[in-house]
Amino acid sequence: MSNQPDSSHAGGTLFLIPNTLGKRDEADPLPDVIPAGVQQIAARLDYLVAENAKTARAFLKKLGETAPLARPIQQIEIRELNVNTRAEALADLLEPIRAGRDGGLLSEAGVPAVADPGADLVRLAHAAGVRVRPLVGPSSILLAVMGSGLNGQSFAFNGYLPVDPGERAQKLRELEQHSRKTRQTQVWIETPYRNGALLEAMRQHCAGTTLLSIAVDLTQPGETIVTLPLSAWRPERLELHKRPAIFSLLAA
Repeated sequence: MSNQPDSSHAGGTLFLIPNTLGKRDEADPLPDVIPAGVQQIAARLDYLVAENAKTARAFLKKLGETAPLARPIQQIEIRELNVNTRAEALADLLEPIRAGRDGGLLSEAGVPAVADPGADLVRLAHAAGVRVRPLVGPSSILLAVMGSGLNGQSFAFNGYLPVDPGERAQKLRELEQHSRKTRQTQVWIETPYRNGALLEAMRQHCAGTTLLSIAVDLTQPGETIVTLPLSAWRPERLELHKRPAIFSLLAA
């Protein structure tokens, strides 16, 4: 993978920079889930758009241990893009790249623009004729589907389910019915402290023959993936409390 600028496009390039999944010990080096070539590209950038500037600087500090940064961290410009960013502010975030400066969109965890607020900036970059380069890194969604044993030929990511118990129950029944009709794997995430309540809701409102796969702590030391019919799932089968999890369902 070349880390040289691309001169065939006007302006700079927007690199989509993957991050690690979950928290790691500060003493650990940047793991091999971020390829060396990606680290080298990220290390030469002096402009980043990130969800949180503090965690972006922590990423850069860790990155600098294995791929020397082109500039000191305090000289790297970091602008924030998160759920509070107004749509009219996106053009300003893209302007340095349109002016010829290579920049990076850094995810808080995993890959940018997937279950991530960066998608709007990527769409704007395409509209402005800016080259977009997605870089290889860990996607919890794809890793969960890969490890589930469910249908990887057809699957849909549904983000978060409703918090309200009644609405959540209705959504679960709808997803299960759609999965049964189309043989499509349905995938979603949940706020870690609500994982247990979500599992209990599935046990109550979905058929016992429906397959449920739960993947927790992906790429972490405690990584675990379990796929069972819902009739076989019990809360004690897998500790879920406050663990990042991906849920995948396939109705029989």
